[in-house]
Amino acid sequence: MIDIGVNFTNKRFDKDRSDVIQRAKNNGVSSFLVTGTNIDESKNALALCQQFPDYLSCTAGVHPHDADHVSANYLEEITELASHHHVKAIGECGLDFNRNFSAPAQQIKVFQQQIDLAVSLELPLFLHQRDAFEPWFELLTPVFDKVPAMVSHCFTSNKVELERCLAAGMYIGITGWLCDERRGQELRDIVQYIPLNRLMIETDAPYLTPRTIRPKPRSSRNEPAYLPYVVKTYAEITGYAPQVIIEQSTANAQQVFNLPISTVSK
Repeated sequence: MIDIGVNFTNKRFDKDRSDVIQRAKNNGVSSFLVTGTNIDESKNALALCQQFPDYLSCTAGVHPHDADHVSANYLEEITELASHHHVKAIGECGLDFNRNFSAPAQQIKVFQQQIDLAVSLELPLFLHQRDAFEPWFELLTPVFDKVPAMVSHCFTSNKVELERCLAAGMYIGITGWLCDERRGQELRDIVQYIPLNRLMIETDAPYLTPRTIRPKPRSSRNEPAYLPYVVKTYAEITGYAPQVIIEQSTANAQQVFNLPISTVSK
């Protein structure tokens, strides 16, 4: 399994990153991508990849929450980060009109700039979207065939939006949101429509801990070792065999993010 989205720079991992990686390996996670959410965090993500070079890869970009705080040369900084082979995509970037931690107009500007950068660098886009589907999709439409791939990270939208993303050729990232029948029922109702060749799995750790973990962990912190719970729930809902889900989602991640084919060494 490959976990395509881990916020591994989060301070909740500061005390035990090596242990987190070992637990992930022990649970069949062959590698994971560290999510870059702003320039500092993207630099930290790359540093972690350099610390664990045989296991980690990362993204580099600016999350919409951080759009108001970009520097004048932030695109040059992302470009420099992307020159390192550990950096596999531009992002996490997109639009978030749910909380508007950054002004919508600035979110749009920074998102457009990162889209253009991904085109010029020929890198995939690792995408965020919340309560902003129409403008988000409109900005992406001109470049559907101009970037290697687009991944709709932590997808939680409805069937209509899912169908539009799939028709545009996007990959769909599914998290432990699927394991929450309270908040995630709409997603549970539509995952059957995701073709396996467009599926990716992720934890978004330390967030979105699967509610299906038994016994319930003492800590609320999610981690990549819990990725099998996402697979298990996906299998229960769709009827696909867990191993089929694992093999296809792994192949998708390897192809999109140019990851080596490897086996987990415990």
